Amino acid sequence: MTATGKPAAAASLRGEPRRGRVRSGTRRGVPLPLLLPALLGLAFLLLPLLALVVRAPWSTLPDQLTSTEVWQALRLSLLCATCATLVSLVLGVPLAWVLARTDFPGRGLVRALVTLPLVLPPVVGGVALLLALGRNGVVGQWLDDWFGVTLPFTTAGVVVAEAFVAMPFLVISVEGTLRAADPRYEEAATTLGASRFTAFRRVTLPLIAPGVAAGAVLAWARALGEFGATITFAGNFPGRTQTMPLSVYLAMQSNPEAAIALSLVLLAVSIAVLAGLRDRWMTAS
Repeated sequence: MTATGKPAAAASLRGEPRRGRVRSGTRRGVPLPLLLPALLGLAFLLLPLLALVVRAPWSTLPDQLTSTEVWQALRLSLLCATCATLVSLVLGVPLAWVLARTDFPGRGLVRALVTLPLVLPPVVGGVALLLALGRNGVVGQWLDDWFGVTLPFTTAGVVVAEAFVAMPFLVISVEGTLRAADPRYEEAATTLGASRFTAFRRVTLPLIAPGVAAGAVLAWARALGEFGATITFAGNFPGRTQTMPLSVYLAMQSNPEAAIALSLVLLAVSIAVLAGLRDRWMTAS
């Protein structure tokens, strides 16, 4: 036996672990009681998506996606989701900055209320929007009397409903990015004579641009798939308020192939969003 092997052999005889042979994070076998439920859970989540792909009418898919009804719903969905994202950016980024950079009484309550639409049933959100912005709503009656603006059952109502459910995604993403960003850059800009708004626009906003972009993509995807608040607040009128999720629901009763085609579009968008944001929500193994 070589000299270098004697210490290792002696250590093994004494029951001591060999140095340099044990690495942190070593992967071991998965216990069977954990492996089986994990595989069942994976199958439970993937099977419906695989069934959608397998049963898709691939031969008639181009005709389905270019039909008048499907194209109207697709165009309206893209337009409304983009407008809702713009509304979320204009209102949500300043809101996220206030939550992340200022300290005021009741900030925790305000943050909880901002994130409430994340857990609120979308139908309840639609009812709340009707009571607030409907023709006889708390604010809607003044909009109708003073400006002649009616939001329910209009395309603008679709944008409002989608922004209501999508904005919290952007606020949470931007607020987290702001908390991770060093506030001393803003403080240095203000000491050099810049106003708080100029420091935000010229210093902070470029720093948090990746977080803003990620939040905007999440908000856009959430707005694109919104159903409950939209059908409750804006209705289901083809060409005016019928977005893709509403069109899927309606097509399932008369044209299942069109419903599957639209579902594939929404599935592809969701996969693209997750693939584009993988570096922000996945860590390297």
